[in-house]
Amino acid sequence: MSGFFYLENITKVNRLKLINCSPAILKWILDGDDILSQNLEVIVPENWSEFGFDAFKYSLNVLSETPESQKWLIYLPIDMKSNTIIGTCGYKGEPKNGSVEIGYEVVESFRNQGYATEMAKLLIEIAFKERRIDIIKAHTLTEENPSVKVLKKCGFFFVKEIFDAEDGKLWEWNLSR
Repeated sequence: MSGFFYLENITKVNRLKLINCSPAILKWILDGDDILSQNLEVIVPENWSEFGFDAFKYSLNVLSETPESQKWLIYLPIDMKSNTIIGTCGYKGEPKNGSVEIGYEVVESFRNQGYATEMAKLLIEIAFKERRIDIIKAHTLTEENPSVKVLKKCGFFFVKEIFDAEDGKLWEWNLSR
């Protein structure tokens, strides 16, 4: 791997390693799958992110202004057995008022194998290492779905239905320390 990130930006557990995206990695993502694959020395499947480039551009812009917020943005989950990027996960920005929000997505060919649960557990572990965080939040569509199952497995509880200007009606979930 190229020397654009340090060992502390990689977290490993079970079948996954999470790579915290530095500005260099975000630029590789925006430059295309071949560049990302070559520089990270991983397999990059087609359509590996349903969230699209906007999230990566947003994170790159945030990091240009506040580099210390890198930990609270995007991670690339890598399946260690196949050395394949299997989606994205991370936080929706730095902690505020003692809470942080997580999000995750899994490439279709890796779904229903427990990877989303592993990603969520890693994000929970990383977040709760920070004493200032008391609550981890997540949002899902307003229906029983795989994401709801993941959150329940991880101990989250339903809080309320909310309306988001971009996404419409959502369910809010919390996990307390």
